[in-house]
Amino acid sequence: MGLGSLKDSQPASETALAPPPSRAAFAFIFITVTLDMLALGIMAPVLPKLIIQFEGGAMTAAARITGVFGFTWAAMQFVCAPLLGALSDRFGRRPVILLSNFGLGIDYMVMALAPTVGWLFAGRIISGITASSFPTAGAYVADVTPAEQRAARFGMLGAAFGLGFIVGPAVGGLLGSIDLRLPFWVASGLSLLNAAYGFFILPESLPPERRACLSWRAANPAGSLTLLRSHPELLGLAATAFLYFVSHEVLPSLFVLYTDYRYAWDERQIGLALAAIGVCSTIVSAMLVGPAVARLGERRALLTGLGFMAASSLVFGLMPSGALFLIGVPIAALAGLAGPALQALATRRVDADAQGRLQGALSSLRGIAMMLGPLLFTQSFASALRVGGRRLSGTPFVLAALLMVGSAIIARRATRGSRG
Repeated sequence: MGLGSLKDSQPASETALAPPPSRAAFAFIFITVTLDMLALGIMAPVLPKLIIQFEGGAMTAAARITGVFGFTWAAMQFVCAPLLGALSDRFGRRPVILLSNFGLGIDYMVMALAPTVGWLFAGRIISGITASSFPTAGAYVADVTPAEQRAARFGMLGAAFGLGFIVGPAVGGLLGSIDLRLPFWVASGLSLLNAAYGFFILPESLPPERRACLSWRAANPAGSLTLLRSHPELLGLAATAFLYFVSHEVLPSLFVLYTDYRYAWDERQIGLALAAIGVCSTIVSAMLVGPAVARLGERRALLTGLGFMAASSLVFGLMPSGALFLIGVPIAALAGLAGPALQALATRRVDADAQGRLQGALSSLRGIAMMLGPLLFTQSFASALRVGGRRLSGTPFVLAALLMVGSAIIARRATRGSRG
């Protein structure tokens, strides 16, 4: 449960203990994450409309409730991700992943049958809890992958996220046009099918002799963050990750409002731009992360990705026309080098029996960012409009770029002795 080696090369003890890479096992994890994100994406275009229906068409009340739903889902991620990560360190990855998939399937069924917005809210809480299995999937990848190949595998997981979010909303919109509750039934079927598939296919990646004792102190959100303070380099990577996660929230929070206000984009233009972002991000995650990390090393790939993210934020915030705004899309996609490289660097700094807690702690940081980021960027957007109107409307993106510069400075210092 202690720290792993901090040397540039993979320690011999890790090599001896690590199981051989399993393509079939990783393929299942890839499919699991894809289907989970597809299920979440399918609900994205219809959940707000269902809330509007429950509220009798009152847009203001529906907007407020939708915001509460999003905040609550992120809060559940913050609370439950470290718990599920710790449980996977104690009992293995397989039962946590399978039970989470099964739980998601039942939850989407409850949401499909929800008679009131209260029932829908309860379903969203359960969804936030069961979707916290994502860190366990990350720990599984760390279990079955040699350290030098982890960045590429984490990049493939990023591609699974992107693929689910590209296809999901399109499928959800099509199904929702038939019946608003149909997407929930389809999401339920995908999750239950995934659980059944994994029951017969997925092997355990963490043998009993490498499991940790369950510590409830380490499994709670505050306790899980203690792991991130266990060494200055890991703490620096955690600070880098937090600023990265917060900055990443600027697009989900403001894309529709900003492009509508500044460039007068309609729904079709917004949809095409979002699809372009998803496609470019998936290409980078699936095809470029592995070769880039192999050529640059994990440290330089991380710093390069953070640089691209800062540059894309500046482009989004400063370009005077929609056509020029689109220049930032491929640049933003190249920022996808940062996340997998950061995860790979972090996994080198803990032992095998702490990989679940590490992924849970990082997910807790993401949960905090998902709660704070939207507030930070939407409020700064509103303030900028009050002060300077269209002229200052890009202020939140400039703020995100500054956060990325700070993140890159911290990362450079924290990884000074690392490869690349």
